[in-house]
Amino acid sequence: MIVAATLALVSLIMPPVSIVSSASVALVTLRMGAFEGLYVLVCSSVVAALLGFLLLGNFQFALVYAGLLWLPVWLISIVLREGRHLSLAVEIAVLLGVVWVLGFYIYNPQAGLMWKEMLAEMLPADAPVEAVQHTIDVMAHYMTGIVATGMVSSLLFGLFLGRWWQANLYNPGGFRQEYLSLTSPATLTLATTAVVVLASVSTGIVSEVSWNVVILLFVLYAFIGTAVLHTVFAAMKLARYVVPMFYITLFLIPHAILPVALIGLVDAWLNLRKKYSTPNSR
Repeated sequence: MIVAATLALVSLIMPPVSIVSSASVALVTLRMGAFEGLYVLVCSSVVAALLGFLLLGNFQFALVYAGLLWLPVWLISIVLREGRHLSLAVEIAVLLGVVWVLGFYIYNPQAGLMWKEMLAEMLPADAPVEAVQHTIDVMAHYMTGIVATGMVSSLLFGLFLGRWWQANLYNPGGFRQEYLSLTSPATLTLATTAVVVLASVSTGIVSEVSWNVVILLFVLYAFIGTAVLHTVFAAMKLARYVVPMFYITLFLIPHAILPVALIGLVDAWLNLRKKYSTPNSR
């Protein structure tokens, strides 16, 4: 509770720290169950609210934290604990993001205009607005999906970190095996393809919502594609060099995630891990 609440406050200055905060909730839930995890979640929210009020004069951020980060990671941790399949937990997390995107557009059908105004306000006073106006106009239509992608990615990293801690404590090497076996059912891949087609052939609000959902589904297949390529590269003779370079490339060149996600998408049919890896590498 102390770790979760304290790091929640620190994450206001260093946002990546929020992953460690949510991972602490995930660890308790994964190891001890839903009730204990909920107990930590509620108590952490109370402690975070008190710290926020004493140090910042604001306790509302604790409610936002609990609703947007701790509660979702608690839910998918229960899914992982009971279902014992990391792939299912990842799919549920992405599904929560899809529900959020659809709900956001139901609440505000003119989401693009809202994001356009917000992006314009974020520009420095001396910025050449005319030069970036086209970029703002384009980005505004996809910001809902981009924000949802960031939320789901943070959620999943918190879950992964909590699961890795659990594996190191009670089942060394277990998380690696779980992560490298990430996959998605062919039906979900077909549904994703259908959404891409719908986004491409439709116009207006239907196309906009569909593309935002596609951006979010991109997260699922990026993780799957990473697991596939890790397994394939681990089968090579120079695996000790190739695997680290693969992750360094993804970190330094974010655009490389797109082909990785495409590999994750087609893996449901091609089963690349079985074709290009050895039993010892999996």
